[in-house]
Parts: sequence; C-alpha cells; structure tokens
Amino acid sequence: MYKPFDQMPANARIWTYTSTRRFDKDELEILSSRLSAFCEQWNTHGALMPTSFEIQFDQVIILAVDESRLGASGCSIDSSVRVLRDIENELDIDLLNQGKVSFIKSEGDLEVNPILGIKSKVTEGILQAETIVLNPVVKNKADLENNWKIKAKESWLNKFFEN
Repeated sequence: MYKPFDQMPANARIWTYTSTRRFDKDELEILSSRLSAFCEQWNTHGALMPTSFEIQFDQVIILAVDESRLGASGCSIDSSVRVLRDIENELDIDLLNQGKVSFIKSEGDLEVNPILGIKSKVTEGILQAETIVLNPVVKNKADLENNWKIKAKESWLNKFFEN
C-alpha cells in the first residue's frame, strides 16, 4: 500500500538505485507510474506493506518499506529487483550495478562514475575531500536524511586524500 515518501517513518528500510544518467521527462513519468503501481501491490507473504518511493536528482530511485508490522521477505525484495530490472531494460539504463560512485557537482548536478577509475577523478581534482558524495550503505530513512550526503573525506574515499 503506497504512502507518500515524506509520511514514511524514520525507521523505514530503504534501498537506493542510481542510474548512470539522468532520466528525461518522459522517463520520469514512466518511472513514477511503474513504481506507484508496484508500491500499491508490494507485499510480503500476501500481506501488503506500507511502501513508497522517491526519485532524487532525476537519477536516483529510493524505495522504502515500513517494516514495523511486517518485515520485507526475500521474495518481496526479489520482486522489487525484478521491477527495477524490467525498468532497466525498458529505458536502457543501469540501476542495479552497485559499482558506482556518485557525487554532487556544482549547482546540485549528480555525477556518477564507475568505482574503477575513481582515483583519477581525485587526481584530476574533480573529486575533492569536501565534495559531497552519496553514501550507498544507508539502510533506513533516518540514515537517508542524516548520512546519505556526506563529504568524500568522511567516506571510504578518504584513503585517496592527504590527511
């Protein structure tokens, strides 16, 4: 059962999926439609779960589930991955590959790069210690609000900067 994202509790479990490119207007409409329909019927062992989604930067899909009454089962999580895989194929995008580093460039634009080769972005000065990166290991909505956008030096990328 779909709920607006801002009404999901702080302990709602989340998953983030970043596209290697921005979605255009038509793709955003397709995504909203497909994800709304999915969230309306997302269930665990036949019981509907309070769910939601949000799209940030026109590039990052965030799925949320309130597990306070029912935990998301492996099958229910698999069903969300199937929907995302279908979306990947339909829109010719890469969502499920987690080997990406995302950071915010000037004016709020998101740059997404493969993990391999990210050191060159540091060497070139494109990615700096103070650059805001998206923390891919956030697990709940509170983490999303407090620990998702962090400085590169506060992430695993710190090893690339002089201390």
